[in-house]
Amino acid sequence: MAITATGLRKSYGDHVVLDGLDLRVEPGTVFALLGPNGAGKTTTVQILSTLISADRGEAEVAGHDVVRNPAGVRKAIGVTGQFSAVDGLLTGAENLLLMADLNHLDRREGRRRSADLLRQFDLVDAAKKPVSTYSGGMRRRLDLAMTLVGEPRLIFLDEPTTGLDPRSRHAMWEVIRGLVEGGVTIFLTTQYLEEADELADRIAVLNGGRLVAEGTADELKRLIPGGHVRLRFADAHSLDLAAKAIGDASRDDGNLTLDVPGNGGVHQLRGLLERLDAAAIDVQDLSVHTPDLDDVFFALTTERTRR
Repeated sequence: MAITATGLRKSYGDHVVLDGLDLRVEPGTVFALLGPNGAGKTTTVQILSTLISADRGEAEVAGHDVVRNPAGVRKAIGVTGQFSAVDGLLTGAENLLLMADLNHLDRREGRRRSADLLRQFDLVDAAKKPVSTYSGGMRRRLDLAMTLVGEPRLIFLDEPTTGLDPRSRHAMWEVIRGLVEGGVTIFLTTQYLEEADELADRIAVLNGGRLVAEGTADELKRLIPGGHVRLRFADAHSLDLAAKAIGDASRDDGNLTLDVPGNGGVHQLRGLLERLDAAAIDVQDLSVHTPDLDDVFFALTTERTRR
């Protein structure tokens, strides 16, 4: 496992931030941790990256215990926080060379590694410009490039696209996908549900310091009711016949549609079409509608928030 955590607990005074958190992250995957503000996402990253210690519980990152061997953890990981940790007075190239020095690379290897990262992150043209002149997207790319100087196999990305425009966000997604294809494990915290849906192999939802759900995006979506198959017909007569043949469906006479509750799986679709064929009813259009991660997020976090 790239990460294992059992029973992590963290409090500040009477405020419980994490309340018995368990995690398992497979190597070479993207694991996304979702949750509202104050749910404990950043605290989780800080504990796993050895920046703070848990009050109770155990965790291993990249095979190293975070308490007994924090130096081993730090050597294996990279961390990109919510805010870019770049020096605006230096150029992009100078920021990377500084990080190479901190990683104890010799001068030749540091220059080679910096040049490679400038190319990888499309920063060659801006390499000699002060970072204070960079756009938000460029600063975030440079921040991630600096994290990669030491070639970590596990990277913590704490809300890496906060404040970026859609184009810059999509560019960052492509960078993350490329890292995973190269075998890097990504632990991602985000409030952008589309981001988790696009990138994550597994998603966990954190609320009030506890995991309230975990699975693939599709598995989480199936937890929430509201999925349906929408059937559209050419005329009111066909709609009438279909409503009688199917029975349990919501009817919209204006749009000539029936919404049949279900997850839209192959078995359900086959059964629906067989019943309609048996009744000689033609379907003009069919579409499957499932809850999205927004629905999952609100359903799993609203109840606890109201207590």
